[in-house]
Amino acid sequence: MVRVAFRGLSAAVALTAAVLLIEAAWIPAKAALGQWLLERSWRLTLETGQAHRPWPWADTTPVAVLEVPRLGVRQVVVSGASGRNLAWAPAALTGEDVRGDVILSGHRDTHFRFLEHLGASDRLRLLTPAGVRHYRVTAREVVDSRTAEIVIEAGAARLTLVTCYPFDAFEAGGPWRYVVTALPLEPPPDPVGGREATAGMAAG
Repeated sequence: MVRVAFRGLSAAVALTAAVLLIEAAWIPAKAALGQWLLERSWRLTLETGQAHRPWPWADTTPVAVLEVPRLGVRQVVVSGASGRNLAWAPAALTGEDVRGDVILSGHRDTHFRFLEHLGASDRLRLLTPAGVRHYRVTAREVVDSRTAEIVIEAGAARLTLVTCYPFDAFEAGGPWRYVVTALPLEPPPDPVGGREATAGMAAG
C-alpha cells in the first residue's frame, strides 16, 4: 500500500510539474505570437488609415508602436488595458487616444520586462498613425497602487509606462508598481482639451 501511495504521489507531482512547465512556456509564446499578428494589423492600419483587428474575434486594435533603440525593443501597443489584452501586448490605459498624456501598461514578465533595464535619460519612440513622438526617461519609481494613482492631465505631454513590481516576484498581482515617466524631446502636439481622469494601475 505504501508503494502504491508513493507511486500515486510521484505521478501527481510529475503531472503538476508538466502543467507548470507548459504554462511557463505558453505565456511568452503567446506574447510573441500576439506581437507578430499585431505587426500585420498595424501595417494595414497605416496603409489604409483604418483600424484593423489582429484576429477576427479580437475586441482591440493596435494604436501605436513603442520603441527603445538602446535596448532593441519594439512593442505594438493595443487599446484598452484589460487582462485579456495585456496577455497579447502592452495596452494604452487611455484607450485609442494616444495623444498628449499617454499611459501604457504591460506585464513585467513579458512585454514590459525591459523596464528593469531602462536607464535614466534613455530615449523612447512612440509611433502613431499621426506620426512619431520622441521621449526621454526622466523618472523611475516604485509606488504602492493602494495609495498612489496616476492622473491623466488634459493638455499634458507625457509618456508613462507601468508594470507590476518586483520583476522577479513569484506571483503577479501584488500592490507594487514600477512606474517610468518620459517627457517629450520636441515641442508637444496641440493640447487635447477636456480629457482629465484618473487611471488605475492595472499591470502584471
